[in-house]
Amino acid sequence: MTKWRATVRVWLKPSVFDPQGHAVLQALTSLGHDGVENVRIGKSMELTVTAKDKAEAEAKVRRACDELLCNPVMETYAYQVEEGA
Repeated sequence: MTKWRATVRVWLKPSVFDPQGHAVLQALTSLGHDGVENVRIGKSMELTVTAKDKAEAEAKVRRACDELLCNPVMETYAYQVEEGA
């Protein structure tokens, strides 16, 4: 069995209002940061997964995302899996 490092990014779907992102955008604007038009806040997670190969590691990460790490009604996700942890 090999250890795999998975980086998972979760963010709100474009159709979902992001109140945190909106607040950050307002703060940036009030601080004089010109040219910023949209801010979306997301989450980043790093997991170590033990699996026999990359396909199995990716399946484990996908299952974790689908069952716990991501709310599919409001969020979407992407992940990257690399050998070694």
